[in-house]
Amino acid sequence: FTLMEAIRDEGKFELAAICGGMMSCSTCHVYIDERWQAQMPPMTRDERELLEESSHYEASSRLSCQIEIKPELAGLRVTVAPED
Repeated sequence: FTLMEAIRDEGKFELAAICGGMMSCSTCHVYIDERWQAQMPPMTRDERELLEESSHYEASSRLSCQIEIKPELAGLRVTVAPED
């Protein structure tokens, strides 16, 4: 279960997630709250390349489809990035 799925299933926030978690787009782009960045799994080269193509890329950017929901992430705070 990924962060992208949790955000999409909750239905409170608009998250396109067009590729369904296949990491072939960046429509599940989020910003990780500063206090949580150290707990995030390492970013792959492919994820970084997709995010760097976004005009909304920031140092806290991640693809929510690449973040697996685990108990240690309880309380994680993110902001959905604007669409390109």
